[in-house]
Amino acid sequence: QVQLVESGGGLVQAGGSLRLSCAASGRTASSYDMGWFRQAPGKEREFVSHISWSGFNTYYTDSVKGRFTISRDNAKNTVFLQMNSLKPEDTAVYFCAARWRNGFTSRSSDYTYWGQGTQVTVSS
Repeated sequence: QVQLVESGGGLVQAGGSLRLSCAASGRTASSYDMGWFRQAPGKEREFVSHISWSGFNTYYTDSVKGRFTISRDNAKNTVFLQMNSLKPEDTAVYFCAARWRNGFTSRSSDYTYWGQGTQVTVSS
């Protein structure tokens, strides 16, 4: 069992930055691949980024490449999403998710554990 708690969301102007954190608890939390997803009002949840359990492999959806960076600190069981050059279209609730280390996937249904989400609002 893994529990996930996101933090770091907020209101920021376009062009600004935010750093999201996802704290994982559970004896084997550092052994899980982690993903970030987001859901805007009236839209489906969409994949944002993925990091392997080792931190060696990272993946991004095209719309955030070059602006967002995913990382993890396994000693602290925490995953981060550094978001720079934010745009109004990045506004959404951001969720972190965990799945046992079976390689990259962007499908939300492949992730087992989910956090409660943190709101990110980017004003124009």
